[in-house]
Amino acid sequence: MEILYIDAGMCCCVSHLIFLFSSPAEEEDYSTFSTENPEWKFNHVAVDERNGNVYLGAVNRIYKLSPDLNVQVYHETGPDEDNRKCYPPRIVQPCSEPLSLTNNVNKMLLMDYRENRLLACGSLYQGICKLLRLDDLFKLGEPFHKKEHYLSGVNESGSVFGVIVSYGDSSPDKLFVATAVDGKPEYFPTISSRKLARNSEEDGMFAYVFHDEFVASMIKIPSDTFTIVPDFDIYYVYGFGSGNFVYFLTLQPEMGNGPATGSSSTGREQVYTSKIVRLCKDDTAFNSYVEVPLGCVKGGVEYRLLQAAYLSKAGAILGRSLGVGPDDDVLFTIFSKGQKRRPREASQESALCVFALREINERIKERLQSCYKGEGTLDLAWLKVKDIRCSSALLTIDDNFCGLDMNAPLGVSEMVQGIPLFSDSTDKMTSVIAYVYKNHSLAFVGTKSGRIKKIRVDGPSHGALQYEVIQAVEQGPIQRDMAFSPDHHFLYAMSETQMTRVPVEACGQYSTCSECLGSGDPHCGWCVLHNMCTRKENCERSAEPRRFAWDIKQCVRLSVHPSNISVSQFSVTLILEAHNVPELSAGVNCTFEDLAEMDGLVEGNRIRCSSPAEKEVPRIIVDKADHQIVQLYLKSKETGLVFANTSFVFYNCSVHKSCLSCVRSPYQCHWCKYRHDCTHDPRTCSFQEGRVKKPEECPQLLPTERILVPVNVVKPITLRAKNLPQPQSGQRGYECLLTIQGVEQRVPALRFNSSCVQCQNTSYSYDGMEMSSLPVDLTVIWNGDFSIDNPAENKVHLYKCDAQRGSCGLCLKADPLFGCVWCKGENRCTLKQHCPHPESQWLERNGLNSKCTHPRITQITPLRGPREGGTLVTIRGENLGLDFSEIQGNVRVAEVDCTPVREGYIPAEQIVCEMAVATPSQFANYVEVCVGGVGVRECPKEFRAVYSKYYYFVTRLISLKPSRGPVSGGTIVNITGSNLDAGSNVSIMFKDQKCTYHRRGGQWITCRSHASLQGYGNVSVSVTVDKARIQKDLKFEYVEDPTIIKLEPEWSIFSGHTPVTVTGTNLDIIQSPLIRAKYNGRETVNICQVFSPTSMLCQAPELPISLGRQREVPARPDEFGFILDDVQAVLALNNTPFIYYPNPEFEPLHVSGVLELKPGSPIILKGRNFLPPTNTNGNNGKLNYTVLIGDKPCLLTVSDNQLLCESPNLTGRHKVLARVGGIEFSPGVVHITSDSPLSSTAIISIAGAGALLILFIVIVLIAYKRKSRESDLTLKRLQMQMDNLESRVALECKEAFAELQTDIHELTSDLDGVGIPFLDYRAYTMRVLFPGIEEHPVLRDLEVPGYRQEQVEKGLKLFGQLINNKVFLLSFIRTLESQRGFSMRDRGNVASLIMTMLQSKLEYATDVLKHLLSDLIDRNLESKNHPKLLLRRTESVAEKMLTNWFTFLLYKFLKECAGEPLFSLFCAIKQQMEKGPIDSITGEARYSLSEDKLIRQQIDYKMLVVNCIHPDNEKSPEIQVKVLNCDSISQVKEKILDAIYKNVPHSHRQKASDMDLEWRQGRGQRTILMDEDLSTKIESDWKRLNMLAHYQVPDNSVMALVPKQVTAYNSVNNSTVSRTSASKYENMIKYTGSPDSLRSRTPMITPDLESGVKVWHLVKNHEHGDQKEGDRGSKMVSEIYLTRLLATKGTLQKFVDDLFETIFSTAHRGSALPLAIKYMFDFLDEQADKHSIHDPHVRHTWKSNCLPLRFWVNVIKNPQFVFDIHKSSITDACLSVVAQTFMDSCSTSEHRLGKDSPSNKLLYAKDIPSYKSWVERYYSDISKMPAISDQDMNAYLAEQSRMHINEFNSMSSLSEIYSYVGKYTEENTLLSLDHQFRSSTKL
Repeated sequence: MEILYIDAGMCCCVSHLIFLFSSPAEEEDYSTFSTENPEWKFNHVAVDERNGNVYLGAVNRIYKLSPDLNVQVYHETGPDEDNRKCYPPRIVQPCSEPLSLTNNVNKMLLMDYRENRLLACGSLYQGICKLLRLDDLFKLGEPFHKKEHYLSGVNESGSVFGVIVSYGDSSPDKLFVATAVDGKPEYFPTISSRKLARNSEEDGMFAYVFHDEFVASMIKIPSDTFTIVPDFDIYYVYGFGSGNFVYFLTLQPEMGNGPATGSSSTGREQVYTSKIVRLCKDDTAFNSYVEVPLGCVKGGVEYRLLQAAYLSKAGAILGRSLGVGPDDDVLFTIFSKGQKRRPREASQESALCVFALREINERIKERLQSCYKGEGTLDLAWLKVKDIRCSSALLTIDDNFCGLDMNAPLGVSEMVQGIPLFSDSTDKMTSVIAYVYKNHSLAFVGTKSGRIKKIRVDGPSHGALQYEVIQAVEQGPIQRDMAFSPDHHFLYAMSETQMTRVPVEACGQYSTCSECLGSGDPHCGWCVLHNMCTRKENCERSAEPRRFAWDIKQCVRLSVHPSNISVSQFSVTLILEAHNVPELSAGVNCTFEDLAEMDGLVEGNRIRCSSPAEKEVPRIIVDKADHQIVQLYLKSKETGLVFANTSFVFYNCSVHKSCLSCVRSPYQCHWCKYRHDCTHDPRTCSFQEGRVKKPEECPQLLPTERILVPVNVVKPITLRAKNLPQPQSGQRGYECLLTIQGVEQRVPALRFNSSCVQCQNTSYSYDGMEMSSLPVDLTVIWNGDFSIDNPAENKVHLYKCDAQRGSCGLCLKADPLFGCVWCKGENRCTLKQHCPHPESQWLERNGLNSKCTHPRITQITPLRGPREGGTLVTIRGENLGLDFSEIQGNVRVAEVDCTPVREGYIPAEQIVCEMAVATPSQFANYVEVCVGGVGVRECPKEFRAVYSKYYYFVTRLISLKPSRGPVSGGTIVNITGSNLDAGSNVSIMFKDQKCTYHRRGGQWITCRSHASLQGYGNVSVSVTVDKARIQKDLKFEYVEDPTIIKLEPEWSIFSGHTPVTVTGTNLDIIQSPLIRAKYNGRETVNICQVFSPTSMLCQAPELPISLGRQREVPARPDEFGFILDDVQAVLALNNTPFIYYPNPEFEPLHVSGVLELKPGSPIILKGRNFLPPTNTNGNNGKLNYTVLIGDKPCLLTVSDNQLLCESPNLTGRHKVLARVGGIEFSPGVVHITSDSPLSSTAIISIAGAGALLILFIVIVLIAYKRKSRESDLTLKRLQMQMDNLESRVALECKEAFAELQTDIHELTSDLDGVGIPFLDYRAYTMRVLFPGIEEHPVLRDLEVPGYRQEQVEKGLKLFGQLINNKVFLLSFIRTLESQRGFSMRDRGNVASLIMTMLQSKLEYATDVLKHLLSDLIDRNLESKNHPKLLLRRTESVAEKMLTNWFTFLLYKFLKECAGEPLFSLFCAIKQQMEKGPIDSITGEARYSLSEDKLIRQQIDYKMLVVNCIHPDNEKSPEIQVKVLNCDSISQVKEKILDAIYKNVPHSHRQKASDMDLEWRQGRGQRTILMDEDLSTKIESDWKRLNMLAHYQVPDNSVMALVPKQVTAYNSVNNSTVSRTSASKYENMIKYTGSPDSLRSRTPMITPDLESGVKVWHLVKNHEHGDQKEGDRGSKMVSEIYLTRLLATKGTLQKFVDDLFETIFSTAHRGSALPLAIKYMFDFLDEQADKHSIHDPHVRHTWKSNCLPLRFWVNVIKNPQFVFDIHKSSITDACLSVVAQTFMDSCSTSEHRLGKDSPSNKLLYAKDIPSYKSWVERYYSDISKMPAISDQDMNAYLAEQSRMHINEFNSMSSLSEIYSYVGKYTEENTLLSLDHQFRSSTKL
């Protein structure tokens, strides 16, 4: 199939209407095109260098895209039935393998410009190719019947390459094809040259250029090669033509010296090498075949695996570096590291290298020369398994030598090394393309992650600069194929599922000149006065000096003098010096950000500006800084844009409150020390000597030693200073300000001179004993609040000797400067002067008494340890010595020496010692310490400390758990035992490997295992505690790492916490498995629960997407995997398509937050994303929602945008809480109000009313007793009437049953042989398109005055061109639909007119219709309407066009198939209705399917047979006609006409109104029978129509239809009825009795205009109040007669079934399903897939609304649209019931039926389920049918257009359409239309 998009670049004039187009709009830089189906991956791309159209080869599709990637045409290539084991050609060699539906991978896509065709080769049928016309992808040829037509059997897209060689003369082009052979070398040459015939269907297409018994234009891989390397193949990466040669770049396995090197024979990895192959273009025998190894080495690393390549010109700069000319060819290549291909663990390291093609050719030339001298071998191991020596020959080998039949093919053994330009070790490079721009060679490199690197290649001497990286596709990698647009402004890159058009430059992203010119992008320059980065051609007047900058040195530089001023300076003249500015004659403005703007005076390169005025100067914020930097801009008056700027500073000296900060300011600030103020103007200082400008002149305190002041001791504080000012007259003196624990304490101070000040004698104190000393801030102030700078931050340290020094040792440890001593008499630490005892009772650090007595041990850790020693025992206590020497050698633990460790000793407080080995006899004892003694045993008591608790020697092991773990390690192992907390250091060993210690307790130790060095198996476990190695027979088993096999489902929502069932192996060996996701560098994890070795249940981790940037599209994590101990293989799963869908979002219940409800009412939570589109990925599963009303859950029904909650039995206010995944949201509160209990007032009122009611009942009972006697008599009378009624009902039912049994056969037999009067195509379409209009203008020639005809026709032709422009037509329709006055009738009319206009272009009409329907679906979904409402009503032009489209395309189906059962049903209804009485006034009948048209009373009638004389031939045999004696005369005439003209279309018959009915009795007596004459009976004001019974016409009477008489005679009284009266009545009858007037339930009974009487036939209108009860004496209970509906339904059942079966069958009565139905249903399915609508009910409803509702219902209800017939009122009512049943059968909703349901619903209630199954099967069968290709559909549409090309007058159609242009001209509609048109066409 193909879809044509027509260029809209035209300007048209229609009458006086002119469309004016503006200049072209700026194109969008980025465009994307994504695959329709994830399986339809993109393979190849080609760009037409003539017009920029893009051709994309994909799986099953070839697309033609516009330059901005809009689909213009596509051609289907698959899938199709195939088997890869079937060898070509199948037409000659049948295949017995089973065939299956197989995708067609595009393997080669080449442009044949010479023949304007596209060569597209696929993977189906071993690689046959299609030749498609470039314009519309029409298939020109598909050769397949010869072996040569099958080019490649490989199923991959990246291993085939073709090069078309054109010779420019009349000889045909050649196609060089190189392909991998995929193990089929006997069928496919690896490289060959083929003929490209001019005729795409020519038999010789793809034939070998030369082929005889011995030589051919091909090379095959010998079978011996596969003996050495079984999986040998040559993979072709790139190919090109240059000069006289064709080149291919390959990747192939290296051939060793024997079979041992084969990968399959030894299991060793295969080594690959990259080569370039060269062939002469004119070489038909391939004697010129030469291949050369290629590679690249950078930094000692070899890059040998070729990934991609591209041929380009060198350019001047790169050419100079390579020593070649700028127009010489160079080859850019991408290599990955090494020579081994590892698909699963591929190296990310890759390099960009360049080769000069001249160098490769020189190397080949050298090799050819040496070989023809007889040197070396042919070096082509894969082709010549044995080494063949070169043969000597005397000949000259030049640059164009093409070989001989000797020394060929030839290989070069020495590798040609490329020049490495750029490498990347993290993001593997996958593709490359290059071109030259302004002498720079630019390479664009695609990567594995979907990025494109832009690299400027200046050669080895200059290096390569990566100047930009962009994300081109959402998910990589970038495919090998990339292409430029013809103008090289855009680059086309693609992944497997997305193609993107990327601009080659993005200069606009740089906002400054330095960024622009420093970017390295040679496209970019700085457009100075326009202040933008752009290409030179986009910069206005760029040729003028200094208007366009290329080099960063040319950027505008701006300096200003002065560069700063004070905020108190205003309107200061500033001189701006500008460098590199262009001529500024137009003037400039100076702008201080948003503060001020003024004109600048230009003086050469200087500009004079003024600083802002006073009101504009910024206020400097004190808290931030003393200045504000403002940007000073220069704005060009020519462009109105800023082109230069510099920083300008406003400073504020008054912010500074200290002298040092003032004078150290970088600005002109001065300190006035007597005013204590900072100013920019020194003249404001009071005294000359008070001005300070240098820091050394500031008043300040000098650094001093620590100021120590004991608390509560009166002491002065003396401070050194300099430059202390002398207070002047009126100024206060000096003070010291100390802030102690937040409280300020002021102390008078004395200034001795300018360099000394003293705080007077004062005592100080602070609260609490928690701090032994407290640093206090000290500030010296004068004159109240003038502070002296304290740059050294001198502090006063207050201290207490007794704080935190409760022992002698701690006291003596204090700072000696404190002067603290231990006062023994009082046992406390104090100042010397505060100890009341003599000095002999003091203990001080450096005094005579300096040794504390009575040491004490307070804590020992550990209390247990191994007797092998090595335990570090920590002893804490008091008075444990003041020096390490005092305790060295004086510690014993459990009578074992414990050697103190110096590093752990804390004087007086802590000793750490290491235990020696204990003897077996030592078990437990005390801990002893001697301070300063010669040994513990001889230690004096006052210096000896003993701990009261024992130290024990113990440790043993019992078990470990778990006993096994993964070989990768990471298992947390728990070892149990006793006393395992003994000792100080512990280590665990698994044989020779360490198990990392975690923690321990008394009975356990935990550690983490490492990866096993020995592999799988058991290892012994040992524990080392200090120096003890504890071992038991404990084993730990390393088992195989767990693996992950399957995840179900493979999706979650952004917030995670949805269940994921994981299947794998060895999962039970992991103790705490976690599931993880990583996105944008952030990682999240969640928990898993293991159920068995093969399964576990995980809670999906959330995707770390910022809430503020919550995406509306699904996202895939960068990494998704599991944390299973240290198993790295599952940390990031590469093969899982796990996807995250947007979170469900809830809307508030009510705007007020509170929803009022009644008990039992459901609660509807609205929102979106409630049902993720999971089945798009083949996943299943659903979200588990929980909704709590208060604390009670409710039952839920979930749809995509709402949750239906059946609320629990609650009343009152309750919070609603919804939970799903990791989301918890409260949409509000529900207030459930019960049927409110009655108030006391209401209760009293009810009680009173009840009392009155009881009183009333008593009175009624008394009256009833009196009446009871009379009731008995009445009851007996009623009983008799009921008995009579029952008997009549029984009789009625019996008659109905009998009719049901006998009528079916009668009807089927009556219908046999009736011809079907189909309307012709034009009449049929006109009745559907323009119902009720007989002679529509589109059927006639355009009627215009002669003098205007030529002008109008010319204008209409131009307007017709616009209508044939799709963009205009779509805009035109959308504009009309947006008009308020554009009514429903107008929409239908416009749709019909457009379809008549496009009857001859149905392909185009179909394309427009699809776009309109697509827009309609988009609008329907955007407006949040229920999707099922789509196409339900005709509210748009698209819907009416859809009806008309089916009308055009299903005419043939109606004639050949569906018309017969429809006509049979119509005839059956008509005959069945006419078998019983039909009221000609009301239209009610005895037999009906419609309750509204059923006569609900007993009508006595009798069937008569009348013999009719043919009006056209009285001598012909009489025709017998069945009539009823209750028929009106008009009805009898109609029945006679039906019988006479049985097979004549209705329009060709005589009309009953033009004929009189003549009853011919014996003896020539003739009576004219009329509906009304003088004999008509009149009772009161009712006049009854005459019936046959009125005239007492007997059976077998003779009747004749005669032309209408002027005067009617009645033979009974021979009276004359005036013609005026008769015609008056007939006019009335014509109105009241016509079918179209009888559609209401109670038709009006029109009274005689003169007499005022009302006319009736069989039944009187029941609504007339004058009808007495007695008049209904013949009536029963009316519902009794509903059984007649069943009888009629049963009679017609077969005809209804036949019609439905025909419509709902894909192949019925030998007629195939119309293409239009399959095509439109597939389109609706595509739209549903596009919008992720997977609800089968929605899809079903769309199809039902599309075809049954829009077409079939219309046809069923109106068979006169199809046939030349007359439809009566009762027939219309019955057909409406059938049509309603038809529509109910297509509905997916269930209708609950009850006794109050409409009878037409009940009538077919039992049949509808069966019909529904037919519909479902019908839709299912259609979906399973093969898709209709665009090509086939277009051919079908073209044929339909051709068949009916002249049915309508297109000029008249255009004129009618144009009338709507005139209608809305005054409403500015055309402006809107013009805007839409221009924006759509980008004009």
